[in-house]
Amino acid sequence: MVITNRVAIVPMRMEDVGRVLEIEQLSFPTPWPRDAYTHELRENRLACYLVARVMHQIAGYTGMWIILDEAHVTTLAVDPEYRRQQIGERLLVALLEEAMRRGARWVTLEVRKTNAGAQALYRKYGFKEIGVRKGYYSDNREDAIVMWTGNIYEQAFRARFTQNRADLDLDPPTP
Repeated sequence: MVITNRVAIVPMRMEDVGRVLEIEQLSFPTPWPRDAYTHELRENRLACYLVARVMHQIAGYTGMWIILDEAHVTTLAVDPEYRRQQIGERLLVALLEEAMRRGARWVTLEVRKTNAGAQALYRKYGFKEIGVRKGYYSDNREDAIVMWTGNIYEQAFRARFTQNRADLDLDPPTP
């Protein structure tokens, strides 16, 4: 499917969970269950989950936890029909903006060692590999690469973020 209209990134709602689970099944060998998302949306005050809507259809989603001054990306996935259209990148930009808005100074995540596409996106936004979690993924014991932004308020990070965001032709962020 080719996107012809704008992508709207909005907070995930309970009624979005069914579609999110469909994308989850298509994207991950060991998908999260419904109750994980229900808990995140209803009870986890540290959580922030967003969806990407294209013409009212959810095309992708992402989430994070904000713990003190650190944002931990918990998930990011795009429906296979919408991949390679910058939706994942738009979700990441929105998540980073929300992390900044909520006072995070650092952003971290784990990514499968074999997921070169995701790693490239994260590197584009200044994430660096800082470690490996051996056998992290329970489905096949694949290693996870731990990535970290460093201080997201430092000039180098902000300049890269601002340029990448501008390259997406996004409207300026609201203050």
